[in-house]
Amino acid sequence: MHKNNLYAIVFESMELSDVLKKLKSNEISLEEAERQLRITNFELLSDIARVDVHRAKRIGIPEAVIADCKTCDEVASIARVLLKNEGRAIITRVKDDDYPVLNSLAKELGAKIRLEKRAKIIVIGEPAAKTGGIIGVISAGTADIPVAEEAKVIAEEMGCSVTSIYDVGVAGIHRLFPELTRLVEAGVDAIVVAAGREGTLPAIVSGLVGVPVIGVPVSTGYGAGGKGEAALLSMLQSCSVLAVVNIDAGFVAGAFAARIANLASKNREKNG
Repeated sequence: MHKNNLYAIVFESMELSDVLKKLKSNEISLEEAERQLRITNFELLSDIARVDVHRAKRIGIPEAVIADCKTCDEVASIARVLLKNEGRAIITRVKDDDYPVLNSLAKELGAKIRLEKRAKIIVIGEPAAKTGGIIGVISAGTADIPVAEEAKVIAEEMGCSVTSIYDVGVAGIHRLFPELTRLVEAGVDAIVVAAGREGTLPAIVSGLVGVPVIGVPVSTGYGAGGKGEAALLSMLQSCSVLAVVNIDAGFVAGAFAARIANLASKNREKNG
């Protein structure tokens, strides 16, 4: 791709015209306009993190803090930077010890806090504005729900409306069909399907619907091919057209589905 075309795509995603309008009407200073438009904008937090405070404007997917392998104080410090710059912080894979610290941070800043225990996600700050994008999230079994919930919450935090269908796996496939009809009638733009063990369900769903399907292998299986490995290989070998993310990657699946749905919503608005 030509360099100028790449710049055009990046600047369009950052809503350049909005920044310039605010500058022209003296709503923001020249310095603030430069800050918002700086492609490589990040904030150095001591020696532990370079926080990408411009990611949502640049690519439409918000920066998120993964709490795994971080201390509670490190998680809270990074969240504080995001709140200062973006007005919202999304923290995934939250540990039990993280909640009191993050709750204190929210109270200190007078910010709303959203706790999703099943998804292990905490969101501090204002919810995302609705985009008009619509997605469906399906889990094969009840054990797959936490990963499905991670995808659901992330899609919601990207402005999408989400309809969930849980425990409709292939061991009782008759449970799927009435619920899938409901999803199609809701006009979903994309569907995330989380499945462990043999991971068959995403391929089945993809063969029945006319929208993109994202398969998420879940580490709920055991024995040979356990921990999501059989599910991953099954999805990769699907003869239905299917996008597949890594094992337990609910965040990636939800964000990818939301990008599809948000682009579809923009096209609907553009075409009337």
